[in-house]
Amino acid sequence: MSEPYFNKITAAGYHQIEKEIEDWKAKRPTLIKHLAEASALGDRSENAEYTSAKRDLRHLESRLHFLTKQLQYSKIVTPTDNQIVEIGKYVSIEFVDDHDQVTYQIVGKQEADIKTNKVSLDSPLGSVLMGKTLGDIVTVQAPNASYQVKVLDVKL
Repeated sequence: MSEPYFNKITAAGYHQIEKEIEDWKAKRPTLIKHLAEASALGDRSENAEYTSAKRDLRHLESRLHFLTKQLQYSKIVTPTDNQIVEIGKYVSIEFVDDHDQVTYQIVGKQEADIKTNKVSLDSPLGSVLMGKTLGDIVTVQAPNASYQVKVLDVKL
């Protein structure tokens, strides 16, 4: 029998999922109350409030199940204090073609968010940066083009 695959995640990402689970669980009693109130209104076949409350409760339960499975199959990775790119570290890069510079945090795929400069280790950029050090130049194979970036800095 094969070993289960665990998704790598930062401690902050893991705790963020735990908090989201707590938040959803806190909403459950209110949604159950709304469902009971809507059910008491009578005929369920033409009861929009009941249908809406039931849908909201199903959504909550589905989201809780999904988040619980994410935690169950996640492994917290603690980065080491060195200059090698790995999950949890901040990497400053320079785009070779136009010399733009940006800093990203390499994170697990569950916590990736480009708006906050969190790049998944499984993304085209994140995957080629993994294991690189200061001064390395790598080619990123994006879906529509390829480009090169240079590693300027790596921090915890």
